[in-house]
Amino acid sequence: PIMFSIVTPSFRQLNWLKLCAASIADQEGVQLEHIVQDGDGGPEVEAWGAEQKGLRLICEKDKGMYDAINRGFQKTRGEICAYLNCDEQYLPGALKRVEALFEQNPDIDVFFGDAHVVGPDGGYFCTRNALIPQTAHTLVSFNLAILTCATFFRRRILDEHQMFFDTQWKDAGDAVWTMTLAKKGIRMGLCEFATSTFTDTGENMNLRPNGQVERKKLFEMAPWWARHGKSLVIAHYRLRKWIQGHYAGGPLSYDIYTHTSPKKRVHFNVSNRTAVWKSRQ
Repeated sequence: PIMFSIVTPSFRQLNWLKLCAASIADQEGVQLEHIVQDGDGGPEVEAWGAEQKGLRLICEKDKGMYDAINRGFQKTRGEICAYLNCDEQYLPGALKRVEALFEQNPDIDVFFGDAHVVGPDGGYFCTRNALIPQTAHTLVSFNLAILTCATFFRRRILDEHQMFFDTQWKDAGDAVWTMTLAKKGIRMGLCEFATSTFTDTGENMNLRPNGQVERKKLFEMAPWWARHGKSLVIAHYRLRKWIQGHYAGGPLSYDIYTHTSPKKRVHFNVSNRTAVWKSRQ
């Protein structure tokens, strides 16, 4: 069986980390290791980490989130790698389904899954269905075609292509990473099912001032035709989503851990899914 290596960067987020770790620990039918790269440490975090089976807690200073992720990846042993932030979770059985995709598609190095965006209480906001990222759209839209909480890749892209995160970027490293995949010709595919949840806490990194600065830098890196034709680039992206059925409604459900239920998943029913992330419009 394939072994997964999941890295979680952490900094004073123990309450969220507990939920994230629980969603990894209860994945059934797969071999995995979970490395938490914590940039602060402290007695409370270390005491919690010592109680977690199958979790390696490393407390050491880092130079930001992407540096922490790189440090974690350098310690991993699994064939399939991913990173999951403290305020993100895997859905039940997600890794088993992802494992099957990698086994069935040995020529694909990266898979992007769908993710549900939820609020701090776990309530539904929207669903982000993945598309293969395109460089022009990534640069001008301020809107990734994927979420990293639903991104999985073979460790060979670290070994052969050095696909670590560029630590010069503090908030937009995900965007730079996905563009580098395309630049290096790394083969990408879509899961076409939801693997994860992303929590919109209202304080996510890319909403901070530096995130806005880096987004402006990305825009300035775009070719002239993409900058001047931004509306057309975004319209093309939305057309791709429409063709793939991403704007279709319909019921859905998901099970996640919450602050009021940190040891047992809570079931959420949604009567009509949406692709509109209202707080990010």
